[in-house]
Amino acid sequence: MAEIDFERRLERLFSDAPAFSDESAFAARVEQRLDRGWNMRRWFIGAAGLAGGVIGASQLIMSNFVQRVEDASEGSSRILQAGIAQARPGMDLFAMVQSDWTVVWIASGLAVLAMGFVLTRVIEEI
Repeated sequence: MAEIDFERRLERLFSDAPAFSDESAFAARVEQRLDRGWNMRRWFIGAAGLAGGVIGASQLIMSNFVQRVEDASEGSSRILQAGIAQARPGMDLFAMVQSDWTVVWIASGLAVLAMGFVLTRVIEEI
C-alpha cells in the first residue's frame, strides 16, 4: 500500500506544475498545427465534393437527363390522371398543375437553397 503522505505530496507536485517561459508560444504552435490539419481536410473534402458534383452534372447532361425527366413526368402524370379519373370522374389533374416543369423548378430551387446553407456554413468556418 502507498503511504498517504507520499500520495499527497505527489498530488501537490502535479497540481502545482511549474510555468515555462514559452508556454503561450507553445500553445499557439499546437493550435496552429491542429487548425492547419482541419483546414486541409476541409479543403480536400470540398474539392472532392466539387469534383464529384461536376462529374455527376456532366454525366446527367450527357445522358439526356432532361428528356428522361420529361418522359417520366409525362408517364406518371398519365397514371395519376387515370387513377384520379377512376376515383373522381369529373376531376382533371392537369388543371391543378401548371406544367410538368414545376417539379423540376421546385427541386432546383431547393438545391440552390441547400447550396446557400452550405456556403454560409463554409464562410462561417473560415
